[in-house]
Amino acid sequence: MPEPGEAVINLYIDADACPVKNEIYRVAERHRVKVFVVANSYLAVPRDPMIERVVVSDGFDAADDWIAERAGRRDIVITADIPLASRCVKNGAAVIGPTGKPFTENSIGMALATRNLMEGLRAGGEITGGPKPFSARDRSTFLQALDGAIVKLKKAG
Repeated sequence: MPEPGEAVINLYIDADACPVKNEIYRVAERHRVKVFVVANSYLAVPRDPMIERVVVSDGFDAADDWIAERAGRRDIVITADIPLASRCVKNGAAVIGPTGKPFTENSIGMALATRNLMEGLRAGGEITGGPKPFSARDRSTFLQALDGAIVKLKKAG
């Protein structure tokens, strides 16, 4: 639990395809941050009162909607979903991709434009490959970004 008088920081994980859940649990435990693991199917989570599993319906964007309706200025969202990242950035949340890339007010517009362009190219058969494989360097960059975001929110009070 946070220290008395310390503001609560919530961390929301768009969990269905998140490759850094275990890293998030470790960092959150160290900083005493509440974690919501949001998915549209049952996922195993550590038995810890600071980690809450949220299973939403399997409706289109149900997990995204649940997160976007709650994430705000004192929160961190972990997602690779750029439209969800955009919604959360607009709500004032800190948003980090699983590779450690932060989504900000300055970067989210370009990220959305690139996503839409790539989606169009894939639909037209121009691009058939997916993202590059997740690497150890991505994991390390993510850990640094998450720790930094939590420290920044704590200092902001």
